[in-house]
Amino acid sequence: MTQGPYRLLHVGCGNKRQADLPPPFNQAPWHEVRLDIDPAVAPDVVASITDMRAIATGSAQGIYSAHNLEHLYPHEVEVALAEFARVLAPNGVAIITTPDLEMVAQAILRGRLTDAAYVAPAGPVAPLDMIYGFRPSLAQGHLHMAHRTGFTATSLVAALRQAGFANVAACSDKFWAVWAVASRNREDGEAVQALVKDLAHRAYPTAA
Repeated sequence: MTQGPYRLLHVGCGNKRQADLPPPFNQAPWHEVRLDIDPAVAPDVVASITDMRAIATGSAQGIYSAHNLEHLYPHEVEVALAEFARVLAPNGVAIITTPDLEMVAQAILRGRLTDAAYVAPAGPVAPLDMIYGFRPSLAQGHLHMAHRTGFTATSLVAALRQAGFANVAACSDKFWAVWAVASRNREDGEAVQALVKDLAHRAYPTAA
């Protein structure tokens, strides 16, 4: 993968800042550019991840997408991932995380549908929230935060490969999330595998 001062496109950024990003994006030499559909969070670019025409092709050395894809309808996922592939530089890397529906399904079978799975900065998150959207946020009128699709590690890897990423690896973490690392460069296999293993051992939860 690439070395040097690079542009990180943080899509669906919300109110978070670079200190909350996962490695390697949470340190120099990465420069964060924030993109969100909600102008209230004051992003650098107001746009949907299904239409990022404001971002030039191949202009981002990194992409970070945390809990965005599940808000799309299933047919929109391919469009969004194609946009990720378009704006990512040939030697760049994308890190994508979503709720892990395989872990959610296991919890539901144990009768834990509404039990808190973990506590995010926004509050306790239950399997029900991971399926349909974080209920406190929806109750406040943020209906764009509803979930319309979902992923397992296997299905997320398949979707990224279908979008044209040459190297993809995925893992699950202790906070009920799937993490995927993807590169367009066919020579990045070892680096992608190493990065996803590092993400699997992260010590902080993502926001709902």
